Order: sequence, then C-alpha cells, then structure tokens
Amino acid sequence: MASTWTLNNAVEKIADGEKTDTWGQITNRNFDILDRAASGVGTIDLSSSAAAHTLSTTDGTTGDSLDDGMYKVLVLSGATEDCTITVSPNDASKFYLVDNNSGYDCTFTQGTGDNVTVANGSTGIIYCDGSGAAANVRAIIDATTLTTLGITASAAELNYNDITTLGTSEASKAVTADANGDVNLSEELKAKSYNETFSAITSSSGTATLNCETGNVFSLTLSENVTTFTWSNPPASGTAYGFSLKVIQDAGASGYTITWPASVDFPSGTAPTLTDTASAVDQFVFYTHDGGTTWYGFTAGKDLKTPS
Repeated sequence: MASTWTLNNAVEKIADGEKTDTWGQITNRNFDILDRAASGVGTIDLSSSAAAHTLSTTDGTTGDSLDDGMYKVLVLSGATEDCTITVSPNDASKFYLVDNNSGYDCTFTQGTGDNVTVANGSTGIIYCDGSGAAANVRAIIDATTLTTLGITASAAELNYNDITTLGTSEASKAVTADANGDVNLSEELKAKSYNETFSAITSSSGTATLNCETGNVFSLTLSENVTTFTWSNPPASGTAYGFSLKVIQDAGASGYTITWPASVDFPSGTAPTLTDTASAVDQFVFYTHDGGTTWYGFTAGKDLKTPS
C-alpha cells in the first residue's frame, strides 16, 4: 500500500512496510510542514505574478521542498498590479494571517464561492473552507463581526484617532491631551478663532484656587480677603498658557484684597491695588511658559463696570 497525504497540509502518511531507508527524510519534511503550518511566516513574492498567483500545497515526493501554501502567516510583497491569489487545491481547508505590503490590493479565492480582498497596507485573518469547486474564502473579522462586538465606527471614523502627536491638534483628527494633560493648538488652528472657556472660582477661609485645566477666562467675586491665591494643574514647561481674571468686589461690602503669590511677576514688581468700592470690577491678565514657575501679570482694566 502506497503512502497517502493529509488533506490540508500534505503531511505524508507512510504505509506499512513502505519507504525503506527514506523514513528519516520523509519524517523531517513532515516536521518542517507542521512547523510552517503552526507558526511559519513566509514572504510571498508577487513580482512575477502579474494579476494572478497560485498559492499551492501539494503532496510531497522524495525530497525536502516545501510549498508556500503551508505557511500560517503570509507577508505579501512585490506586486506589480492588483493580484488574485488562488489557494490550491480547492479541497484543502486553510487558515491564514495575511500582511499585505505588496503595494496593491490582493484578492484570495479558492473556488466559485466568496472571495476576500486584503487591501494594500492592511492585514487580514482569513480561512478557506476547502469545499471543492464552490469553495469559499472568508474573513474571520469583518464589518459584521465588529458590529456584533459593538464596534460600529466606520473606517473614516476610526481614522480620526490616527494622531501623529498626542496633545497636538490636527485637521480632521480627534483632539487629545498629552501625558501632562495639555492640549496644544496647531499653527493652523492658532490662526483661526475659537471660543473661550469661562469658569467661576470662589474663596474659602482666605484661600482661592484657580484650576488652569477648567478654562482661560475666570471670575472671582470677593466676599473676604484672599490671603492665599494658588494655581492648580499648570501647563507643562515650554507650553504657553494665558488667562484673564475678573475680580469683583462683593455688592454688599468693599475693600477686600488679594495677596498675590510670589510667583506672579507684575510690572515694576508692584502688585496692583484692587478698586475698593462695592461691586467694582477689575480685570487682570496672566500668562506663563515655564510650567507656572513664573506668572507674568498685568492689569487690563480698573473699575470697569458694575455688574447688574
């Protein structure tokens, strides 16, 4: 009785009493086949295939040759045009991980059934059902699978997250923060208008804290003297950040003061004096570029308006 071969990967099954003196060679080839099928990575050069290539797994003969169709991972390269890759034979079941770096789209087929196209620059997980002339090639993960998993974003929507530098804005991309929680505007966005973010702060027991992450326009209505003025979450060193602060005297009182921290550098080193009448409004501007070590401040206006 002659040897036979397994259907899917052509591993030789030696018949009783056969292959005298060639057992070692055949067994070694079988081990190589199993090694490829389990975790082998093979480059499939399509440079001489034009629009058609056959990926074969054939029954072996005496010798050490192996087929590319036995690999588990297929790295496609060198295509000169879109290529149809036919998996042969059509009655062999196959499972492939495909990495298409060929330069063109490649379509896998095995019979007259379904085909799968792996676009250039993309990867795919596919299987061939080996059902003969009507064999199908199908993708393990496709749009239906993603929907079942609750992932419904389109490719265009997923590409919004393809960001070059975290924390720096880009056209048609999601806005992200860097490792320090900062968001830097691109030069294009800086040249355009954008909305300011307002935040009201309060004082308690003489302490007022301004959180740099909550806005760039702040107001503080004084109902006591602020003896400790602090900043939280300043930007990273090297990132410019500025804000305006409107200070309002309580409508029922006047003369409250703010003791500014030593990190504030006012012109001539002199801190401004607040307008001391009830409901008076003073406006200040501050900015930093060294992570909040030094805040440069100046008075933008005194006793500007009495709020209604």
